[in-house]
Amino acid sequence: QVQLVESGGGLVQSGGSLRLSCAASGSRVTITAMGWYRQAPGKQRELVATITNGGSTNYADSIKGRFTISRDNAKNTVYLQMNNLKPEDTAVYYCNAGAVLHTTSRTGDYWGQGTQVTVSS
Repeated sequence: QVQLVESGGGLVQSGGSLRLSCAASGSRVTITAMGWYRQAPGKQRELVATITNGGSTNYADSIKGRFTISRDNAKNTVYLQMNNLKPEDTAVYYCNAGAVLHTTSRTGDYWGQGTQVTVSS
């Protein structure tokens, strides 16, 4: 199994910055793609950004040019640097990771508990 621990959320004024972190841990697993999703009140969860273990990235159009995803493969940690935040970025941000279990070669999809990001106008 894989555990994901997120940190870095909080309250920030419009135009400010925050950096989210998510550390994945587990035994006898290989972490593959990692990413961030968000869910605002009354809305569906949506993709923010993903990154493969080779470093290829994918971003939602709404955050391109403002957010940057990166990862440290040695630490199985993914980061989301969020700049020029807007009130519409307010949401619970969830970390996501794919993993291959060494014992069975089966893949799994794992989620963190979520971290609140609130942007005031």
